[in-house]
Order: sequence, then C-alpha cells, then structure tokens
Amino acid sequence: QVQLVESGGGLVQPGGSLRLSCAASGRVFSINVMGWYRQAPGKQRELVATITSGGSTNYADSVKGRFTISGDSAKNTVDLQMNSLKPEDTGVYFCNAVRIVINAEYYWGRGTQVTVSS
Repeated sequence: QVQLVESGGGLVQPGGSLRLSCAASGRVFSINVMGWYRQAPGKQRELVATITSGGSTNYADSVKGRFTISGDSAKNTVDLQMNSLKPEDTGVYFCNAVRIVINAEYYWGRGTQVTVSS
C-alpha cells in the first residue's frame, strides 16, 4: 500500500499563486508516475499534471505555462506550483501515484481544496 498526504491548498485571489505538496509513504518502491488531478463541483475528476520517475512531465492544456510539477524521488514527494490562478482552477486537488510491480496499482490522497476567488 501507498499512502499519499497533500498539503498547501487554500483561498487565493485571481492571478495569485499556490504551491501544493504531496508526500508518499509505505511501499513507495516501484512508483512510476505521480501526479495531480482536480475535481470541480459537479464535474468529473480531471488530470492536471503528471511526472514520471524519469522526470518526464505532462500537463493539461488548461494549465500549461501556469503550473509546474516537480518531484523528488529521494523524498518521495511531488509538488505543484500554480501561478496566475484563475477562478476556473477552483476545485479539490488530489495527489495520485501509480505503482507498477506486476499490475498497475493506483493510489489517491484525500485531496486539498483550492479556491480562487476575489
């Protein structure tokens, strides 16, 4: 099992910045991908950004140029720096980890609320 704990959410004005952090513990070996997803009220959960163990990153088009994902494999952490935040970025942000041993195992944190509002 892998446990994921997020931190760093909060309320910010449009144009502001927030940094989210996620720490993984437990069976962290063989984690291949970590990332962030978000879910706005009444909407499905969507990908925000992912980073592989090799450092390759992937971003949703809506956050490209504004958000940056980074990881520290030694500490088993992944961060999401969010700049130029917009009201449509509001939602619950979930940390995700994919661990591949024989089959792929998917793990989720409990989520942290991000609210962008004036």
